[in-house]
Amino acid sequence: MKNATLTVTFNAEKLDALVFHMGKKEADLQEELNDTVQRLYEKYVPQATREYIDDKVARERGGRETSRRPARSSAHRARNLRSEDAQAEKVEDHLPPV
Repeated sequence: MKNATLTVTFNAEKLDALVFHMGKKEADLQEELNDTVQRLYEKYVPQATREYIDDKVARERGGRETSRRPARSSAHRARNLRSEDAQAEKVEDHLPPV
């Protein structure tokens, strides 16, 4: 699974003070934020859903490491492209003029 990026808006002066004082205690803001989001996830996402997602991630990781599909031939790719182009033309024929 891929990761998502969160954007948080926070007062710049307060952020500077937070980073400064966290640095004095050798704390890392990114780690603290990650831990907080993880705790929120565990608090609000039901256990069964978390287990499902964990299993899904494990299967994806296992599948990538053990089975890789063989590369397809250029002739196969060309056939697929022609087929996709034909399908796109059919769809365009049914669209109203702009």
